[in-house]
Order: sequence, then structure tokens, then C-alpha cells
Amino acid sequence: MKTILLVDDSATILMSVSAILQKAGYNVLKAANAEEGLRHFRSGTKIDLLLTDLNMPGMDGISFIKEVRKLPGYQYMPILFLTTESQQSKRQEAKAAGATGWIVKPASAEQILNTIKLVLK
Repeated sequence: MKTILLVDDSATILMSVSAILQKAGYNVLKAANAEEGLRHFRSGTKIDLLLTDLNMPGMDGISFIKEVRKLPGYQYMPILFLTTESQQSKRQEAKAAGATGWIVKPASAEQILNTIKLVLK
């Protein structure tokens, strides 16, 4: 079973997306911010995919994925943004930081799961 870390400052998003992922057979870890997300990585749990918001209090999503990419074993793990942002400049900045893909909220369960299947080999 693949483990997905879901990081979003919205409790509603954490609950709804987590339910979609669990129903599809994924093990889901949740974090309400980037600092909490980093603790999951540092705990030694193997994470197969990161699904994170861009705009969060404290550390934003781009800074967060830059930190994740520095961690041993996570240079090539798929990272997807799940965000309301759709600007091309933000997408390019995210890609340069190490993001694999981008899902614009609101996204259907089908969109989220199809995108995850594309990047999780």
C-alpha cells in the first residue's frame, strides 16, 4: 500500500481528500502545515507521494518542497500541488523547486486519483 502525505491548512480539504485517497486504497498521513509535514518525513515513515497546498501560514508550499527535496531518499518522490492558484508563473516556480505536477482546486475525486496514478509508478 502506497503512503501519501497530505499537507493543507484547511481542515475541510484534509478531511475530504483524505477520504478520497483512503477509499482508493492509499495509506494517508495528514499535516496542517509544512512544519508538521516535515516531521512526518523525519519520523522515518516511508512516504511515496506528497500532496501539498501552496498557500499556507508559516512556510509556503514552494519552500516546503525545497526542504523535502533536500532530505535523503526524497529527491525523486512525486510531489503534487493541490491549490487554488493557477498562474503559470507559480507553476514554473513550483516546477523549478521540484514539483512533479499541479492540481487546481476544486478538483473532483476522479481528477485527483487520475493525477496520482500518473505519477505513482
